[in-house]
Amino acid sequence: MGRSQAVHSATLPENCMTRNDWICREYVESRSDLIVDALREHVVITVMSVAIGFVVSILLALTIRRWRRLAAPIFGTSTVLYTIPSIAMFALLFTVTGLTVTTVVIGLVLYSLTILVRGILTGLDGVPADVREAAVGMGHDGVRLLLKVELPLALPTIFAALRVTAVSTVALTTLGVLVGHGGLGQLIFQGLQSNFRAEVLTASVLCVLLALVADLVLVGAQRLGTPWRRTVS
Repeated sequence: MGRSQAVHSATLPENCMTRNDWICREYVESRSDLIVDALREHVVITVMSVAIGFVVSILLALTIRRWRRLAAPIFGTSTVLYTIPSIAMFALLFTVTGLTVTTVVIGLVLYSLTILVRGILTGLDGVPADVREAAVGMGHDGVRLLLKVELPLALPTIFAALRVTAVSTVALTTLGVLVGHGGLGQLIFQGLQSNFRAEVLTASVLCVLLALVADLVLVGAQRLGTPWRRTVS
């Protein structure tokens, strides 16, 4: 009996995976392809959702500026969409777009509107009236006024909204596991189901790191886009 146990232990060498440790190098090395695929999907979904949400939000913000009476229905609708639980949101979208990445992206875009539309509109409305009048006096009007004067001055507020949206989207992307496209959320869900600690912790840490990277990238983009705000030492 003792010899049988010795043979069995020899065929199953003890490592962090067999011990089910939280931190496990063997897991990362043996499942690197799976982890990279999940991370890639997470990044793609996040970037697509934030980019599309930003474009839609700019259009909605400009619509509100042109017709102020539309502010209440647009803000009201975006707020209601934001309060819908993710399970209900994806279930409703699933009936139209099925178990696809599109379902996740549409849901995340809808969630982003309430933050981005308000942020963009606040930034544009914060442009000083005298600056706008001076620009008009110099021949800037319409699209030129928006692109050359208003948007650059509104960038700090817009980037603040983008940063909040990007970080929250990284977190919400994990819920795409409900339709089979959750990026790192797939690994977290699988790890929880099988009580695989290393899988849960690794995917969770990558989500946090991805959110930090997204925030740092946007901070860098803001510094590049607003050189006049850099502190001169």
